[in-house]
Amino acid sequence: MWQTLGNEGVKYRKTGSGAAVVLLHGFGEDGHIWDDVADALQSYTLLIPDLPGTGASAAAPLIDMDGMAGTVRRMLDQEGINQTAILGHSMGGYIALAFAEKHPHRMTALGLIHSTAFADNEAKKETRKKGIAFIQEHGAAAFLETTVPNLFSLHTKAHHPQVMQPLLQGAHAFSEAALVHYYEAMMQRPDRTAVLKAATVPVLLLLGRHDTAVPPEDGLKQASMAPVTAVHLLEKSGHMGMLEQKEETQEIITNFLLQIPSLSAPPQ
Repeated sequence: MWQTLGNEGVKYRKTGSGAAVVLLHGFGEDGHIWDDVADALQSYTLLIPDLPGTGASAAAPLIDMDGMAGTVRRMLDQEGINQTAILGHSMGGYIALAFAEKHPHRMTALGLIHSTAFADNEAKKETRKKGIAFIQEHGAAAFLETTVPNLFSLHTKAHHPQVMQPLLQGAHAFSEAALVHYYEAMMQRPDRTAVLKAATVPVLLLLGRHDTAVPPEDGLKQASMAPVTAVHLLEKSGHMGMLEQKEETQEIITNFLLQIPSLSAPPQ
């Protein structure tokens, strides 16, 4: 069921019942990226927003990770939820980390799904700058149609190319301004490895063997930072495990949440 956050123009879906879990999508996606995972988590109260400027949500004049973490906080406040697990895919993980930095007492678990606490290095920033130039010259749809296939493994493209279609078909729903603002926000975000090191809640790291956006060797550097970390490597996936190995991803996330006692308690 769609809900509206105050007068901000942000839409989110609320489904299921039980302890709260927030699912945050990544760049060039909307909340529907989580549909299969959500089907497996109906014993939880799920909050799945379309972040500002994506899907059903109106654009925001300024987009950054802290600002979007504030959107998540206001969504929780509106629902009367004091604590939640937050799982974020790619850019959604950056937002989850920003929220955890500001509101650690409101976290029950943190999931980084093909995401990282490291800031962009200079090479990554240059790649994003080239992406911005491409978007401004050719448009949002052309950019996503060009880059989306690179998020998937060669195995997926050879054997299951149909799983790319939802993202490719959704490419026309994005404005140039939204994608540029998101890229600029990702370039500007700080290193948040200190958030992992200070974590008092369990952390899930889900990585793809063939992920070029968050290479597994970089992801694994985070494995020993948090006191309690579950690390899983999807052998046939690139950056999109929830689509490339959806059953395995559902099982990993479900089992991770089941191991957290506070998530078995009634919602607050």
